[in-house]
Amino acid sequence: MIGALGLMRERRFLPLFVTQFLGAFNDNLFKNAMIFFATYQIFNSVEDETRFSAIATGIFILPFFLFSALAGQLADTYDKAKIMRIIKAAEVLIMLVGAVGIFLKSLPLMLVALVGMGIHSTFFGPIKYAILPQHLEDDEVLGGTGMIEAGTYIAILGGTIAGGVISAHGAAFAVVGVAVIGWLTSRRIPPAPPLTSLKIDFNIFRASWRLISATMHIRRLYLAIVAISVFWTIAAVLGVLFPPLVKNVFHAQKDVASVFLGIFSVGIAIGSVIINRLLKGHVSAKYAVRSVLTMMVFVVGFYFIAAFWPVSDGPLIKTAEFVAMPMGWMVLGLLLMIAITGGMFVVPLYAFLTTTVEKSQTARTVAANNIVNSGFMVFGSVGIFGISNIPSVSVADCLWVVVLLCLASAWCGYRLYRAEDAPHAPDVLP
Repeated sequence: MIGALGLMRERRFLPLFVTQFLGAFNDNLFKNAMIFFATYQIFNSVEDETRFSAIATGIFILPFFLFSALAGQLADTYDKAKIMRIIKAAEVLIMLVGAVGIFLKSLPLMLVALVGMGIHSTFFGPIKYAILPQHLEDDEVLGGTGMIEAGTYIAILGGTIAGGVISAHGAAFAVVGVAVIGWLTSRRIPPAPPLTSLKIDFNIFRASWRLISATMHIRRLYLAIVAISVFWTIAAVLGVLFPPLVKNVFHAQKDVASVFLGIFSVGIAIGSVIINRLLKGHVSAKYAVRSVLTMMVFVVGFYFIAAFWPVSDGPLIKTAEFVAMPMGWMVLGLLLMIAITGGMFVVPLYAFLTTTVEKSQTARTVAANNIVNSGFMVFGSVGIFGISNIPSVSVADCLWVVVLLCLASAWCGYRLYRAEDAPHAPDVLP
């Protein structure tokens, strides 16, 4: 077995890691540049800002719900490396549209590009996980999954910060340039020929229903998918809340919102590395319940600081002023711990998806997970928008929704840990 960091020297892993890293960076550079532009330059009320943040999140997620089944079928039927190269070439064209939208400061064009990036991520997502058990040894899959997750969130950090500080013209050039580099690195990914032959169902609704039905009857997959979905609902809710929370509760500028999102990303990356060290390559939900319940405690602490944050009518403060405040460091510390414990919870669950079924079926399994995830995340984004519009509910009060979701995640993690005790061979999709 090669250690997780040792995989970075291997061609069977490094080009995939870099390609995924650049894609995640570009997604977040573009999305956050657009959201911060709308929040700070177009809208002037917490309701409008929360609504647009929720709409942007929902638009990005919707393709996962619609096209994941097709993406999974294609990834299990054709060479995964070739599909990756096609997807990354499409990203260059999508980012050209996004660049034009940034130059013209046109939200409709930016939203079109955001939909395109959602479709791009929908087709790339099943492959990045499904290719791991094909290129890595069984005892390397958890380490590889952890490195992919850690790299993804470091990329999210970079993209988030860049989206908040780069000028509009700079962002336009950057998203196209990163897309081109991502396409070039994808050309170095080794072949990953199909391990099965499928008759592809192009009816996206029928295919989605059949795929979910075929996957969710397998107990371990069902519990892992539900647990992952609840976790990403938490992430979606926090993503919707962060921009208006930073502006209207902490009375801070958009660079502080970038710091919030960045710290959240770094924390999940750290959690990914920690859990891989604790489990030593063994795929298990052993630490799931403790991780997410600890996360819940930090969320409660975060709420109380937000709820009692002093009200200010002066100019919005910058990052330097925010971190100069003693309570500012407490906010950032709590946010980091929320993310670390979240990363420790979710990474082993993804490894379940790729080790519970035969290798020829991993892409469809991940695709089924993405469909359910996206449904949960859209529900969470729309739900938190509805809750935030209740007159008596503040943006900070919405954090109690996250507390409830942590409890649901803990229940799923407990059930999964109990289910993994029974001996089993890899399950087979019908």
